[in-house]
Amino acid sequence: MTLKHKLNFINKELTKIKETNLHRQLQYGKSQGSHITIKDKKLINLCSNDYLGIPITKIQTNQLQSSSRLVSGNDESYKKLENILAKHKSQQNSLIYPTGYMANLGSISAIAKKGDIILSDELNHASIIEACKLSEAKVIIYKHNDIEDLTKKIKSKSKNKFIITEGIFSMDGDLAPLKEITEIAQKVNAITVVDDAHGDFVIGKEGKGTPNYFKVEKKIDLYISSLSKGLGSFGGYVASQNNVIDLCINKSKSFIYTSALPSFLIEHSIKRIESNRSLQKTKLENNIEKLSNGLKSIGYEIKSKTQIIPIILGDEKLAMNFGKFLSDNGIFAQPIRYPTVPKNQARLRISVTAWLSNTDIEKSLKIFEKAYKKFM
Repeated sequence: MTLKHKLNFINKELTKIKETNLHRQLQYGKSQGSHITIKDKKLINLCSNDYLGIPITKIQTNQLQSSSRLVSGNDESYKKLENILAKHKSQQNSLIYPTGYMANLGSISAIAKKGDIILSDELNHASIIEACKLSEAKVIIYKHNDIEDLTKKIKSKSKNKFIITEGIFSMDGDLAPLKEITEIAQKVNAITVVDDAHGDFVIGKEGKGTPNYFKVEKKIDLYISSLSKGLGSFGGYVASQNNVIDLCINKSKSFIYTSALPSFLIEHSIKRIESNRSLQKTKLENNIEKLSNGLKSIGYEIKSKTQIIPIILGDEKLAMNFGKFLSDNGIFAQPIRYPTVPKNQARLRISVTAWLSNTDIEKSLKIFEKAYKKFM
């Protein structure tokens, strides 16, 4: 009698994932500028989060790793970057994490606790959802960008109330109504937390982000963001008043129990922040307008006004076939499926970058026109 291997149950789970067209596989490629090469095929990259496409500077690698920042990994360059980021967000202080995911996980679970209430937008990123669970606070989900629903649900009694939202939503590209959210927060003395990973360095005056765009930056209590998207570097950070940062240093597990980013990446971020980003920002804005208007003229329903442009297809298999057609014709735009987006909300998520040339955009629109005739 042959005994079943104790991990065989995993095969059943994988089969179920495959049967629902939700199975994912890693693709290995090489990105350079507006293109990515996969299996020796050069494709226009419409999946990159390197929105500004800041020209690459030489990185001098010294010591690669030491330890956690509370031991010997706290290089002097961290303080310089954290001062810059605090000023960038008009806050007293900031704290750098290895990734944006870890920044959400660590900061939210550090400041919210049992007895508190978190009002979280239903389309918030997975890292926010997991952070809310870790906090042990009562989590109330409000309908996406629905101020009426938020107003109704925030009346619940608690020690502290938190409203958590993204600035630009990562899968839909729409903006949170931060003016109205901060007004509600002020009325009930709630703490406003904004994950601005996709808005930071991209929109607002001098790329100061979504709250700056809505002129409410002084009403945000905790900023959480990324150095890996608009800035095109690596890492995540939070910015707030001194006591919040002090608490994160002392309670945030994803900060305490992990190795620090190597100092050369911190220095790389400093160089990119100090560079003149205005030309890239203008180029990005122009590219968004060209691609968005072009897609609308073909017949696609485009609601987004930001660099994230979703084409909602609904069916998972349709999204996969659509993505394959684009790839076969020289465009890399990955299908996004459940659980990243709700079931039956599969889509192509286009990321516009300043890397794209007019020729890239024109070629992309011709392929999208062919795809429209085939699939829509």
